[in-house]
Amino acid sequence: MFTFTQEDENKIEKIVEKYPVKLSALLPLLTLVQRREGYISPEAMQAIGKKLDVSPGYVQSVMSFYTMYHTEPTGKYIILFCHNISCQLNGADDLFAYTGQKLGVIGGGTTKDSKFTLHKEECLAACCGAPMMRVNDTFHENLTKEKIDQILDSLP
Repeated sequence: MFTFTQEDENKIEKIVEKYPVKLSALLPLLTLVQRREGYISPEAMQAIGKKLDVSPGYVQSVMSFYTMYHTEPTGKYIILFCHNISCQLNGADDLFAYTGQKLGVIGGGTTKDSKFTLHKEECLAACCGAPMMRVNDTFHENLTKEKIDQILDSLP
C-alpha cells in the first residue's frame, strides 16, 4: 500500500498552492513520487488521484504520455540514450549497445544490482551535442566509448 509521508504532505501542500487549478499539480506530484520511490505504482496513482480529485485512470493516462515516468522499479541511475536522427547518425545505436553490454543489460533494462536502468529516448533536445545521453538529470554530450566508461566509473 502506498502512503504519503508527512514530508510529502508538506511538499504537496506547497506544490498545490502554486497553481490556480489543483489538477495542474499532477506532473509535480508524479515527479515527487517517482523521485521518492523510483517509479509510480498503481497505488501511488490512486493516492495522487485522491489528492487532485481525479481518477487513477486519469493519472495513468497523463503519466503514460511522458517517458520520464516509470511504472516499474528502476535503478539508482537512469540512463537514457537519445536515438533521434542527429544522435543516430553520430553513432548512438552503437554506443547504446556498448553501454548495454558493459552493464549486462543488452537491449536495455535494469541491472541485477538495481544500480542502472538503460533505455532509449526519442529525443533529448541536445542535437548539437550528438550523440548524447542523460543520466538522471545530467546531460552528457559528444559521447564516445571512453567518455561513457568515465561517466559510468564516476557514479558511486
